[in-house]
Amino acid sequence: MKRTILSFGGLLLSMNLLFAQANISPAKPQTRPVLITGATIHVGNGQVIENGYIAFDKGKITAVGTGTAPGAGSYEVIQASGKHVYPGFIAPVTTLGLVEVESGARGTVDDEETGELNPHVRSIIAYNTDSKVIPTVRSNGILLAQPTPNGGIISGQSSVVQLDAWNWEDATYKKDMAIHLNWPSAAQRRRFGAATGAQQETPAERAQKAIDAINRLFKEAQAYSQGAKPAIANTRFEAMRGLFDGSKKLFVNANAAKQIMQAVSFAKQFGIKEVIVGGKEAYLVTDILKENNVPVILEETQTLPDKDEDDVYLPYKMPKILQDAGVLYGLTGIGFWRQRNLPFEAGQAVGYGLSKEQAVSMITLNNAKILGIDKTTGSLETGKDANLFISTGDALDMITLNVETAFIQGRNINLDNLHKQLYKKFADKYGVKAD
Repeated sequence: MKRTILSFGGLLLSMNLLFAQANISPAKPQTRPVLITGATIHVGNGQVIENGYIAFDKGKITAVGTGTAPGAGSYEVIQASGKHVYPGFIAPVTTLGLVEVESGARGTVDDEETGELNPHVRSIIAYNTDSKVIPTVRSNGILLAQPTPNGGIISGQSSVVQLDAWNWEDATYKKDMAIHLNWPSAAQRRRFGAATGAQQETPAERAQKAIDAINRLFKEAQAYSQGAKPAIANTRFEAMRGLFDGSKKLFVNANAAKQIMQAVSFAKQFGIKEVIVGGKEAYLVTDILKENNVPVILEETQTLPDKDEDDVYLPYKMPKILQDAGVLYGLTGIGFWRQRNLPFEAGQAVGYGLSKEQAVSMITLNNAKILGIDKTTGSLETGKDANLFISTGDALDMITLNVETAFIQGRNINLDNLHKQLYKKFADKYGVKAD
């Protein structure tokens, strides 16, 4: 009965969230060329253009430069003097669009499948474009994301989405581009009560058993991919085929130095393109990461280190350490709604050695390179998609960030969200002027 009441309470909460905000329609395709002029343009590759201009048409960037833009007569001109233009920020490895309410409403959580080995599970078909969280994240300049499955040893496949769409088909930016593996850990688990037979396994034995299962699966999948197309397809092996032909990447969640080394050796054995996610001890194995050209997606900087003996500022310093070591690195936040803090997490690293433009690159071009979408987005260069936004202040500073206008593939998107609506509601009640 108690469980029923909790479930009903969660349902009411989710319904309140559902109806508390008016629907925000996706923007229509760009119909007229746009020119933004007079702004400070942060290209995303480390370059900054003062008093610059950027033009785009039919969703593609057509010109970027400094001074007066040529042939501006036919453009819709946006004067942005004293403002900043940035590439849209990219949030990799997130549950955005897969989770709406973290607890109390199981019907709003769809980020995990039953079972341990699920390479065939596709997170993109569970992606909810009507999530009320997405507009709050988008309002801080995050315009693309990688909704990612969780759980098990192999969680499933992820895709990259743009955050202004009617449905998951419209949202898809790069489909089924990665498979996610949680590398087994030999860390001791805290247990209570008497040990059973299964619990008498040491952590190292348990981890090795899982690694053996992973090896068997990948060997079978590799053999399957090299053979003739079978009459009856194996859905798990079909999903993994892209790992062996290079069309998909293997994202491996691994934090300890030993885990990272094992994962790198494993991927090398099978000739797989690999990305380390988490990498809390990546600073101990930078030579191995660089030698094998393995990038790292760090998970938040505004946190404490795992070990008491570590430098308390280590998470803040990690981007600079990887930058100096020549390792390609990106950054994500935690979960889904906290992705709105992504620019501030990047900005945190600026105080610990990273330059401001390197921090911008970390959540734009670096993330795009890791996700394999850098040919079309991640920087403000001619020929790329017009995924960008205008901020009245520094986008890495929570005090000055103010996303005034944003474009996804040239479409001027609606930046309204539930937080802004609630602010205006109570500002009206108490006679406060809403910005």
